[in-house]
Amino acid sequence: MNLRDDARVLWTLLRGQPGGATHAERLDRFYGPQASRYDGFRERLLHGRDDLLSAVAAQLPAAGGRLIELGAGTGRNLGYLSGRVDSLEVAELVDVCAPLLAQARRRWAGHDQVRVREADATRYRPERPMDAAYFAYALTMIPDWFEAVDNALRLLKPGGVLGVVDFYVSRPHPAPGLVRHGALARHFWPAWFGHDGVRPSPDHLPYLMGRLDVLRIEERRAPVPYLPGLRVPYYLFVGRKPG
Repeated sequence: MNLRDDARVLWTLLRGQPGGATHAERLDRFYGPQASRYDGFRERLLHGRDDLLSAVAAQLPAAGGRLIELGAGTGRNLGYLSGRVDSLEVAELVDVCAPLLAQARRRWAGHDQVRVREADATRYRPERPMDAAYFAYALTMIPDWFEAVDNALRLLKPGGVLGVVDFYVSRPHPAPGLVRHGALARHFWPAWFGHDGVRPSPDHLPYLMGRLDVLRIEERRAPVPYLPGLRVPYYLFVGRKPG
């Protein structure tokens, strides 16, 4: 933990996401100054990514496999696959934020099967259908997240797998078997994160459950750096595209 780097990231978060004509411009202005320090702080904030990548990798073909991350940022999440990356046919990392993608290109230089794409997650289409796709703390940052999910399904082959891990809040009356958060949590976390352009939603899980055959759902809470006693809700979802 580097306290100086943390202080710089925290100052950026306290200032909030700046304005911009487009979503990509807002992200560039927000993450550009903290791109080189992005991962260090968020290792302690973005929980469950290792579990998600393990779950998605378990659904890939034993040899090869085509994998895509939408909203990939610095490409850190793919590293949770460790040595498995080199056995993939292709791994595509897609994002609209140029400063974060610059970190991804440096991280995966020399891995020919890893392809970094500056593109919109709601519209990008690979040359061939993918075996698996995932979002890791990206849906809450995509304004049209419904379309991002729909696009992920379009780019998957029939029977392909979609995985998501992200912050969320429950609906006031969630479906049977799902966690119900209290009124304070349902209002506090969207207000807290919204300052930085992150929007925890009560609709993620219902939408995912309605579009895919559910393989795994877990609802968890995680500590927040420098805020002792607070635990933010997040979920892990893995589903299969019908067909």
